[in-house]
Amino acid sequence: MRQKLARVIGGAALLALVAGSAACGNGGGEDTAAGGDQCGNKIAFFGALTGSSAALGINENNGAKLAVDKYNKENPDCKVELVPLDSQGSPDQAPQLAQKAIDDTKILGIVGPAYSGESEAAGPLFNEAGLVTITPSATRPSLSEQNWKTFFRAVGNDFSQGPAAGNYIKNIIKAERVYVIDDQSAYGAGLADEVKKVLGASVVGSDKVQGEGKQTEFSGVVTKVKSANVQAIFYGGYYQEAGLIRKQLTAAGVTAPLVAGDGVNDAAYITSAGAAAAEGTILTCPCQPATEARGTFAQEYKALNGTDPGTYSDTAYDAASILLAGIKDGKTTRPGLLEFVKNYNGEGVAATYKFVEGGELDPAQVKVWAFKVTGGKVVPDQEIPKS
Repeated sequence: MRQKLARVIGGAALLALVAGSAACGNGGGEDTAAGGDQCGNKIAFFGALTGSSAALGINENNGAKLAVDKYNKENPDCKVELVPLDSQGSPDQAPQLAQKAIDDTKILGIVGPAYSGESEAAGPLFNEAGLVTITPSATRPSLSEQNWKTFFRAVGNDFSQGPAAGNYIKNIIKAERVYVIDDQSAYGAGLADEVKKVLGASVVGSDKVQGEGKQTEFSGVVTKVKSANVQAIFYGGYYQEAGLIRKQLTAAGVTAPLVAGDGVNDAAYITSAGAAAAEGTILTCPCQPATEARGTFAQEYKALNGTDPGTYSDTAYDAASILLAGIKDGKTTRPGLLEFVKNYNGEGVAATYKFVEGGELDPAQVKVWAFKVTGGKVVPDQEIPKS
């Protein structure tokens, strides 16, 4: 989500808010009295680090890693450990990973889960255990409707992204005939449904494919799209299938532009589709371009990770920094850190963070950007008007 943010100096915007807090071992008396240990604590990243969905997860883990690295340099006598929990993006693996995190009593908070399906599977367990989670990227609206006290979202949901994507197709591409495809995932289907609401009768056909690397051949849907003579195609799902669909559409002579959501907003999409086929694709995201991140975030990220920040690297950094700010403030029990996040109000490198009902980001802070594949790269196109 793109928010209008006040300028801050340096990449450690969130940590600066607690610069005056007592160092680990000196403050946070009330949480310590409740049984919290001031040092030796952990936070975890929960998302795909291997498998077909790994690119977005790696972006996010690297953002969280930067936040922890900076925190530990500032607090060398009381470091926090980042624990990677590799879900491979699979809801089937999410419950056992959630339980692994819950059983490690030193883990006080979770950056993630990264995807909506795994969030649905793991959320009830985290809620029961009282383990706070801040997702940098899971956008399914229903996640905030489960009465989970531990769920917080650092981006806008599909009620913002879906209409924005639909408005881009309607008002900027000005397509009057649109075909909508989704991968049947919690995220992809939900996003496609929101786009259909905006486009109405302009949707002349729709179809479903299999995600999670289960399908690589899409001739059936390609044939339907070609026969529909459409002016735009919307895809709700992730980059691996989107790339193959775009490649096969182009091979079949379909030149209508593909529009997709943030699950496709990654350079790995171009690799999957091929640069020539991917050219002109529009990718939406309830996130700002990494180049818009405040302070020195982009430079510090590249220095640590050896690559430029990608989609949701900055929101993952901010999610981790919020958790670390709570730990710095002496909130070293799960109930204490949960309460800290619930009442948090501060600036990050990507956004201003204040959580409202259901753990949603304050809607006033949510903006949606369109990105465009140009010259083999994903580059910012424009912020999409709300209507």
